[in-house]
Amino acid sequence: MTGNHDDLRSLLKLTLTPGVGPVLCERLLRHFGSAEAVAVASPAELQRVEKIGPRTANTIARGLRESDRLVDEELALASKLGVGYFPRGSEAYPALLEDIPSPPPLLGALGDFDPNGADRFGVAIVGSRRCSAYGMEQAERFAGVLASAGVTIVSGGARGIDTAAHRAALRLGGRTVAVLGCGLAECYPPENKELFSKIAASGRGAVVSELPLRTKPASENFPARNRIISGLCLGVLVIEASERSGALITARLAAEEHGREVMAIPGRVDSPASAGTHRLLKAGGAHLVTEPRDVLELLERPALHLHEGNHAPLYTQPASLFAPGAGDGGRKTTAAAPPAPIGDEPIASAILGALDEPLTLDEIAQSTGLGIAELRAAMTALEIRGRVRRVAGRFGRVASGF
Repeated sequence: MTGNHDDLRSLLKLTLTPGVGPVLCERLLRHFGSAEAVAVASPAELQRVEKIGPRTANTIARGLRESDRLVDEELALASKLGVGYFPRGSEAYPALLEDIPSPPPLLGALGDFDPNGADRFGVAIVGSRRCSAYGMEQAERFAGVLASAGVTIVSGGARGIDTAAHRAALRLGGRTVAVLGCGLAECYPPENKELFSKIAASGRGAVVSELPLRTKPASENFPARNRIISGLCLGVLVIEASERSGALITARLAAEEHGREVMAIPGRVDSPASAGTHRLLKAGGAHLVTEPRDVLELLERPALHLHEGNHAPLYTQPASLFAPGAGDGGRKTTAAAPPAPIGDEPIASAILGALDEPLTLDEIAQSTGLGIAELRAAMTALEIRGRVRRVAGRFGRVASGF
């Protein structure tokens, strides 16, 4: 899926420009309204964007001017490899991913990636690269049962728990998505080249990345990769994470920024491989699960809301994952921004006044000047009271009562 060719080229120009990451890209797109407008912006126009000074503006403008050749090379390589593109804002872009902070402006995929269809209901399975036999066994057990139940298994393609989860899903005829911390023309870890080829060729999943195709694996790529793993899913299941495991980064993002269900499987109480998992459970930052059906039960409600089109306003409320008292055994909520009351209240009135046509959360924020956290809380109240409805990543005003 490539969408409009000019839009795709402009997005590629942005992603291939040095110094333009997801956060800056989001600010540029919000300010200019489209990737095409960013691509032709002058340094003076770029300086009007929040937190962009003269030096950065000149660097971006120069990078955009010089990126045409890089775009041509990228598209030629994508065609050779069979990479399909999913631009943000297109109907094919993952609806769940659209609602996280700084979503990837562009996703590349090898294989059968169907984020709003067959891969709509996903669970991330993450854990240690240096896992024990117990961790491997549980990853295979949970991934196999969940994949057989129709849930897409999403992970990072790394050694250990990730690899076990992907393989079990494929072996039992389920779907799986591997999110890489390198470009799709690279392979990391190298021993998983055959696994990634099987996923891409199976017709039951895909290998995806937000990075330019020739991007080498680097440590700074993986935390950003983790936000995509969480963002594509209804929940994150942690299996055997040590105190410093990258799986805990994914869990933290899932709870604090994405409002996802976080679950964990306990390990041996004296095992360093499960020390991070146990800390997560003791802090109340995750649901303790022991059977695959526990996961299915926890995901049932968010899956229903996703199906009904109101997942975002109800499930993007952050929580502090490791703070004392963070877990309450149910939904994790924030006390920082209570839902706005309805009536003549200025915040609600400003939102409803902006919705002359369906808008994304970012567009509403730009129109009203509200912060994202404040806006999400107000949208939750409006959604619960039937004043707005979310459809395909946009919020529309419900006609009755106005």
